[in-house]
Amino acid sequence: MDQDYSTMRFPASINSLPAVTAFVEGKAAAAGVMPAKLPGLCLAVEEAFVNICTYAFSGHEGQVEFICFSTPDAFVLEIMDSGPEFDMLSVPRPDTSVEMEQREAGGLGVYFIRHFTDHSDWRRENNKNILRLTMDLDDGTSHPKET
Repeated sequence: MDQDYSTMRFPASINSLPAVTAFVEGKAAAAGVMPAKLPGLCLAVEEAFVNICTYAFSGHEGQVEFICFSTPDAFVLEIMDSGPEFDMLSVPRPDTSVEMEQREAGGLGVYFIRHFTDHSDWRRENNKNILRLTMDLDDGTSHPKET
């Protein structure tokens, strides 16, 4: 990790969402994430955070920790919570070929996380869910993203 390592904890409350997205967007921009990629990153962060608030701490107080750092090629964000073990990336991909009215509810948030980040993975470590989102520090034309 390099000198741009930052960490911040937020209450697991929807009310924290503006502060969460401002923190992440500021760190990503400072790391050199292309401006056109920032709205997608913020949407991915919003989806992950709302899922954690809704399911990991439903009815309970909790904290969500955000760790940001950059490498020469990427901005990396780790989102950690101590809720029950759950890999949100294990949610099946939605069938986007079906009309919205005919689809089952749910699953689009995780779709957005996968779609708007260059890499995403999950692990469980020290009783914490850790979702890692990575944004390449290029314009994305060198390797088009599949969703």
